[in-house]
Amino acid sequence: MSCPSDTSTAPVTELSLPPEFEELTGLVEADLKAVAALLTRRAHERLLLTRREYRQLHRDLLSRLSEAVNETMAPLTAECR
Repeated sequence: MSCPSDTSTAPVTELSLPPEFEELTGLVEADLKAVAALLTRRAHERLLLTRREYRQLHRDLLSRLSEAVNETMAPLTAECR
């Protein structure tokens, strides 16, 4: 497994659910934040991350989790059915 060293500070990807699922946005965001926080905390405990590494990992996890949900849910609209 490679160890990427990208330390970009791109903005965190926002969660964007289709209108049919819009009322779930807050709940899903809270769950994604909880998952990112749990994994980041564990990595910090096990790998002794610096503050910068900790923040970057949390941002990357939250952004990529949001991207995955956005991409998966995007086709699930009434227009696409």
